Amino acid sequence: MRQGALHRTSFVLIALFLMMPGITSAQDEADWRSNGIDPTTWSDGPVVEETPMQFSYYNDPVFSINVTYTPDHFEDEVNGEIIIELFPQWAPITVANMVEHVEDGLYDGIFFHRVINDFVTQSGDPECTTVIVYPATNLNCGSGGTGETIPLEHDENLSHVDGAIGMARGADEDSADSQWYIAETEAHGLDPENRDDGGYATFGIVRQGMSHVRAIAETPTSDDATGTDFDNPFSSAGRPVYEVRINKVEMIGVADPDGKLSGQGVDGGEDGGVSTGLLVLILVGIAVGIGGVMMFVSSQKVESVDVKVYDAELLDENETSSTT
Repeated sequence: MRQGALHRTSFVLIALFLMMPGITSAQDEADWRSNGIDPTTWSDGPVVEETPMQFSYYNDPVFSINVTYTPDHFEDEVNGEIIIELFPQWAPITVANMVEHVEDGLYDGIFFHRVINDFVTQSGDPECTTVIVYPATNLNCGSGGTGETIPLEHDENLSHVDGAIGMARGADEDSADSQWYIAETEAHGLDPENRDDGGYATFGIVRQGMSHVRAIAETPTSDDATGTDFDNPFSSAGRPVYEVRINKVEMIGVADPDGKLSGQGVDGGEDGGVSTGLLVLILVGIAVGIGGVMMFVSSQKVESVDVKVYDAELLDENETSSTT
C-alpha cells in the first residue's frame, strides 16, 4: 500500500512538471505588462510641443513596429523600428482596441497603403497585403478592417502633435476600426475644435524611430494623395511605389519613468527578487526531486511481514511414548 501511494504521488509531481510549458506560456503572454521601459533610452522622437503628450506616464502601454522600406529610387532597403506609447488614461477604448489588434497579430505582414508627405502615413488595414508581387494586393485594400468599430474618443490632453498616432474612420464619426495613421508633422487641422465634424481621435505618440516615419512619408508614391481626411478610400492615392512593409507589431512593455518596474524581469530585481514564473519553476523542480528520492527509497524498502516462529524441541523416545 505505502509503495503504491508513493508511486502515485511521484506520478502526479512528474505530470505537473510536464504541464509547466503551458503554464509558463500563459505567464509569458502578460510579460510585456511587467516590463518597465525607461523613457530616457528614447532619443529619436518627434518635435516636442508643449502638451501633456510630451511626457511619459507610468504603466502606459508601449508597442513597436518593425518596418522595411525603400526611401527613394536607387536606394537600398532600410529596416527600422518605430516605438509608440499609448495613453489609456485619456483614450481607454481606442487604446484597448489597438492593444487587442496588436496581440492578435492583425498588423503583421501588411503595408502602409497611404503616404502623404508633410502630413501623415496611414496603415492598419488587414486587406493591404502583397499578393505575389507588390503592388498587387486585395481589391479592398484601403477600405478594410475587422468589421468591429469603436466610438470616437476625445480628451483635452490629446491632439495631433508631431508624431501622434490617430484612428482613421469613414464619414460616420463612430466608424473607426483597425486603421491608424501617424502624423509626420503637427496636424491640428484634424482636431475636433478645428473642424465642422467630430475630428479624428489620437491616442498615443511616437517615442522612438521618428526618423523612419519621416523617411516613409517621403518615399515615392504612385500619385499624389489629395485631401486631409481619412475616408478609407477605394483607391491607390498616395500608394508607395516600393512596399513599406510592416514585418511585425508587438507589445514590448510599459512606460516606467520612475523605475518602479525596472529590473523585475526574469533575472530578478535589484533587491534580488525572483519573478513568479521562475519561482514556480524552482518549486516544481524541488517537488520533482523529492518525488525521485521517494521512488528510490520505496524501491529499496521491503514490506515487513509478521511471521510466527515455533521453537522445535527434541524429545527422547521415552518422552514421546508417554505423551501418546
